[in-house]
Amino acid sequence: MKLFLIAGEASGDALGGALMAGLRDLRDDIVFEGIGGPRMTAAGLDSRFPMDELSVMGILEVLPKYRHLKRRISETAQAVAEAAPDALIGIDSPDFCLRVAREARALNPDLRTIHYVAPSVWAWRPGRALKMAEVIDHVLAILPFEPPLMQAAGMTCDFVGHPVVSEPVANADEANAFRAAHDISADAPVVLCLPGSRKGEVTRLGGRFDEALMRLRDRVPEIRVVVPTVPGVAALVRDMARRWPSAPVVVEDPQEKLAAFAAADLALAASGTVSLELAANRVPMVIGYDMAPLSRLIVGMLLRTDTVTLVNLVSETRAVPEFLGSRCQPGPLSDALLTALEDMAARKAQFDAMDLTMDRLGKGGEAPGLRAARSVLRAIGQAPEFPEPSERS
Repeated sequence: MKLFLIAGEASGDALGGALMAGLRDLRDDIVFEGIGGPRMTAAGLDSRFPMDELSVMGILEVLPKYRHLKRRISETAQAVAEAAPDALIGIDSPDFCLRVAREARALNPDLRTIHYVAPSVWAWRPGRALKMAEVIDHVLAILPFEPPLMQAAGMTCDFVGHPVVSEPVANADEANAFRAAHDISADAPVVLCLPGSRKGEVTRLGGRFDEALMRLRDRVPEIRVVVPTVPGVAALVRDMARRWPSAPVVVEDPQEKLAAFAAADLALAASGTVSLELAANRVPMVIGYDMAPLSRLIVGMLLRTDTVTLVNLVSETRAVPEFLGSRCQPGPLSDALLTALEDMAARKAQFDAMDLTMDRLGKGGEAPGLRAARSVLRAIGQAPEFPEPSERS
């Protein structure tokens, strides 16, 4: 059996690597082709070109690379046609993956197509699901409320669990070691600052987040600020942090990042999946986000929900305070941080919402990569039926 997989970002590469491992557990005759990063390469994929070429977000960032990306779409679709796989599996990165699926399906109308990570039609642009259904047969959803939305558009869809439930968390000893390594006393509140994983996010939010944390420090002088970051923006974060009056500890090493999460009492974070990482580590949080003025206006007109924080959405609460667009300002952020740090009722509400979120995302059940693998094999007629909802964890 042959599968052609495409991932365009680090998060998709992680999903793809876990999916490939799950498929290997279930079948020993699978050949993988496609595009991926280090995790998919480690699982046995020889990427046709560097995945980093696809890691572009935003209109202004895409425009200079449009012709190159368009050429890569056509090249990839042709490669799919030549490989004649049992299925094409796009992993997130819908702008690239769905265009490849459309061109590949035009070359081979019988091609089976699967997409891993449903588009956020619950938040905005619901018409994307209908457009997606023109070229996608089956969807692997990572949020429990997504399957009905995909099915209503005409695709089959399984909730396969969110990868955050399988990610490791540090223990108390590692948290204490982190504090000791950075000369943070046991009773000093540790506040994580997470201004995003893309340069535009860090540039736009970094100064506001730092100002909010300085105001918090005026009210709680003993706090220590820690900024976990990722390689793509680490240099930018370190440069900004050197100029921030709050003088944070910057953490880039993945293991040290886990320890920082375990040591934290509070977090100020950009909107995104990081809210689920914080929930997995039971770190109360305040969420802030903003974008360029034109993008803010457009998204504001299209937004279909009163929250975009995944903990709030999955738990069906509004326990996590959220400040979007023009509301993302240092004063309100600082006030919310103080409440989340000192108000025990507010903290308990967040803890309850986090625990419910992790349960609903599949914590304690079968690993998402293996569930996704079973769903893929079922979708192409190579496995028993996916467990009924009553049997799922």
